[in-house]
Parts: sequence; C-alpha cells; structure tokens
Amino acid sequence: MQIYLYIGLGGAIGSCLRYLVTLMTTKLFGTLFPLGTICVNLIGAFLLGWFTNATFFKRLDSKYIAAINTGIIGSFTTLSTLSIDATTLIHQGQFLEAAFYCGISIIGGFLMAFLGLRLGIKEGKS
Repeated sequence: MQIYLYIGLGGAIGSCLRYLVTLMTTKLFGTLFPLGTICVNLIGAFLLGWFTNATFFKRLDSKYIAAINTGIIGSFTTLSTLSIDATTLIHQGQFLEAAFYCGISIIGGFLMAFLGLRLGIKEGKS
C-alpha cells in the first residue's frame, strides 16, 4: 500500500513540473506551436531511458523507482496531450506543423530514450 503513496506523490511532482514547463515555453514562444508538450515528452523519454540502465538507480528501493518512473516521469509526459495538440493543429489546417510536431515527438522521443539508455549503460561501466 505504501508504494501507491510514493507513486501519488511522484505524480503530483511530475504534474506540477509539466505545468511549469508548459507555462515557461508558452511565455517564451507563445501558443502557436505546442512546444511545451514536445519538451516534456523528450525530457521524459531521455530520463526514463537513462534511469532504466543507470546503476545508481537500480540500487534504489522499488518504491522509489516506482515513484520516479511511474509517478514523476509518467505524469510529466503525456500521449493524450500530444494527440490533442496534433488534432488541434490539423483542425486549424496546419497540416505541415502537425506532421512536424508528431515527427519530432515520436522520432525525438525514441532518440532521447536511446540516448538515455546508452548513458545509463556507460555510467554503469565506470
């Protein structure tokens, strides 16, 4: 039962961080393009990939791993927002922007996860 509290606390932290990133990117770059969602998804993909293979992370108690992976990173990133942002761009007739947004999000997410995995492996060998 205790693990659910850790995940819930992590979820609250991740949600607040996500909102903060969205506010910052909107303030800096405006609302014409959903840059905040791209940022959180790429950062989250990298962190999840890195933590998956990082030696220090594997040594943590399982409740802390769940709090970080499922709680913080899981609530920090989102597929539902990516989907609604892409649909909104398409509805506004911004087809090229929607394709770019989906491409960056998906390909960038894979690349960031791969980079994170590689960094975690490298860290474990030192």
